[in-house]
Amino acid sequence: MGIPKHLAAFLIFCAAGGSAFATEPPSITVASYNVLNYIRMERRVDGQTVLDAAKPEREIEALIEIITSSSPDVLGLVEMGDESMLADLQGRLKAAGLDYPHAEWVKGADEARHLSVLSKFPITSRDSRDDVSFELDGKLQRISRGILDVTLQINPAYQLRLVGAHLKSRREVPEFDEAQFRAKEAWHLRQHINEILDKSPDTNLLLFGDLNDTKNEYPIRELIGTKGTPNYLMDLWLTDSRKERWTHYWKTADIYSRIDYIMISPAMGKEVDLSKSGINDLPVWNDASDHRLIYAVINPVNQ
Repeated sequence: MGIPKHLAAFLIFCAAGGSAFATEPPSITVASYNVLNYIRMERRVDGQTVLDAAKPEREIEALIEIITSSSPDVLGLVEMGDESMLADLQGRLKAAGLDYPHAEWVKGADEARHLSVLSKFPITSRDSRDDVSFELDGKLQRISRGILDVTLQINPAYQLRLVGAHLKSRREVPEFDEAQFRAKEAWHLRQHINEILDKSPDTNLLLFGDLNDTKNEYPIRELIGTKGTPNYLMDLWLTDSRKERWTHYWKTADIYSRIDYIMISPAMGKEVDLSKSGINDLPVWNDASDHRLIYAVINPVNQ
C-alpha cells in the first residue's frame, strides 16, 4: 500500500527541516509518441521493395531531433518493434544526451508493433498485461498491443503509475468491425484502470497512448468516465505553439485529428502544469512520423 498523500507531504516537510520554504523536487516531463513503425518490415528502398528493412535513417534522425527537443524524463512509445529495436532507440537517445536506463516492453497479440516506455526513473513494479482476451462476434480475440503498466519512483515521496495503450487502428479489416474491436479494448482498459483506482484512489495514474479515436467516440468517453466520480480521468487538452490540438495526420484522407492522449487520475489534478505541457510541432514532425509527440509537465509533490 502506498504512503497516504498527507503523510508523504509531512515527511517531505520534516526532511526539509520543517521549513515552509523548503525547495520542492524539480518538475518532470512525461511524453507519449507514436514513432510510426520503428520495426523491420517491407519497405520501398531506393525504388526497390525490401522485405525486411529497418525504419529509414532520415526518419530516425527526425525522431531523435523531436524527442531531444522535448527532453522528456519518461517517454511512452507506440509502434515500437522488438526489444532489439527498443535498445537501438535507447542507444541513439543516449548518444544524443538522453540517458534512459530503465525500460518496459510489452508483447501483445500484434507480433510487430509494441508498447514501450523509457524512463530516467527506476521501475518499482511491473504490472503490464500481454494477454487480455474478449469475445467479439462469437470469436475469442486479444487486445492487440496489450496494456503497459509500470510504477515509477520519481522521488522518495512520489510514485507515478504509468499505463499505456494503443487501440485498434481505424483501418477496416475483413475479420471484424474495427470500431467494435476498439470499443472492446477500451472497455477492458477501463476495467484495468478501475481495479487500480478502486484499490488505491490516491494513485498518481497517468494514461498515455494512441487511442485511435476522437473524444466524441465511445472508447474515449469510456476511458474518461464521469466527471466528479472517483475513477474519472482528466483528458489533458494539449496544444502546440499555434494553439492547435491535432496529433495525427492521415495522408490518404487528408484529415488532421486528435487521437493521441494523456489522461490523469483525480489525485494528479493539481500536479500537472498545463501551461508548460503541450504538443511538439517542430517542422520535421512529418519526417519522423504521422503522429506528433505530446507531453505533460508534472510537479512531483502529492497535493
